[in-house]
Formats: sequence, C-alpha cells, structure tokens
Amino acid sequence: MKLATRSAGLPFMDAGEASLSLATGGVAKRSFDITAALAALIIFSPIFLLIMALVKFSDGGSIFYGHRRVGHNGRYFHCLKFRTMVMNGDEVLRAYLKANPSAAEEWRKTRKLRDDPRVTAVGAVLRKLSLDELPQLINILRGDMSVVGPRPVVDDELNIYDADAIYYLSTRPGLTGLWQISGRNDVSYESRIAFDTQYVQNWSLVQDLLIIAKTIPAVCLSRGSY
Repeated sequence: MKLATRSAGLPFMDAGEASLSLATGGVAKRSFDITAALAALIIFSPIFLLIMALVKFSDGGSIFYGHRRVGHNGRYFHCLKFRTMVMNGDEVLRAYLKANPSAAEEWRKTRKLRDDPRVTAVGAVLRKLSLDELPQLINILRGDMSVVGPRPVVDDELNIYDADAIYYLSTRPGLTGLWQISGRNDVSYESRIAFDTQYVQNWSLVQDLLIIAKTIPAVCLSRGSY
C-alpha cells in the first residue's frame, strides 16, 4: 500500500482498503492498556520525578521531547520521551552525517546510529536502561499508543513498507513489542518489520502478557539498546 497523500490526518486508501476503525485487540486491549499505564505511572512516579530533575539540570534544556509519529488509522501524534539529545540535535546530526559517510549509510539503512553524537551523558544512561520511554505511559492514557504493539513509525518509513504498512495502521504503536524482546537494535531493519507484522497478524491478550514478561529481562540486560 502506497501512502501517496493524507487528508485530515488519515492515510489515503483505495476502496479495497476500507478504513480501519477498530484497533487490533479492541476494547479488551484498550482496557488493559489504561489499567496498566495508570498502575505503572503510580509505581514509577518517584523515578519519573528524579529523571525530570536530572534532565532539566544537566544542561538546562527541556525535559520532554515529542517526535511526530503515525499511529492507528494514520493519525499523527507526538511520541513522548525524556529528552536524551542536545537541543540542536538536527544541526549536529546533519553535520555529523556529512562528515562521516559510513554513519550516513548506517542512518539510511536503520534510521539509528550506534554512536550518536547528539546523545547527552544523562541521555545515554536513560537509553541504556530504556527509561527515556517512560513518558509514553502518558501517550497510552491518551489513546495514542498501547502497552504492546509495533514500533512507532514516521511517514518516511511507512512509504517504503508497501503492503506491510496496513499492519502498522491497524493498531496502536507499542511501548514494547515483539521487536524489543527479539534483539531490538541488534536485528536488521527487515526483521523489525517482520516482527511487527507477525505481532499484528497473531494478536492475542496472552501474547501481550508474554511480551510484557519478556520485556523485563530484556530491559535489565540492556539487550540491543543504544
């Protein structure tokens, strides 16, 4: 499916690709998301407040960062994270990629860098422990995201997914997912898409619970995080 244009925040689909009004998992998944996100926010509130202070006082910049992503039914939302990069990150990235062809190729293939010059000292620790993603609990309560689901993606990614794009649009992106427990950044870009597609095709609440259980050791061991 080519996403040639968008109207009112929705992806253009032909008649054979009817609007996906109900997210994968329906009411059961949404009810679980709200309960789990509220409980997690209460449990992790002391850590949440501590990280806010560390990020703010490390360089005086903003605490949160919201990157525009594409969610269920093609609706845009700002995926929240604790800021882990310098404030002029875009400028730093452009200069770095221009001066480092190998890094530019890595970025083209994966949209990530193992050695990212934009990441702050505090940010590196938060990323290693996946604590930078805690604010996405707010996204879950808002209905932008789910506890478990495919990776939040940007337009440029969906435009190259062709038929697989429909799987990303049929559900809410996840705080964790099959990709995160299967190697994360250590697996290829093609494998990420395959994991996300497999998750949507075979969704069940039991599978969500298993992924959540496997996320805990994956985070503690910092598998594939950078």
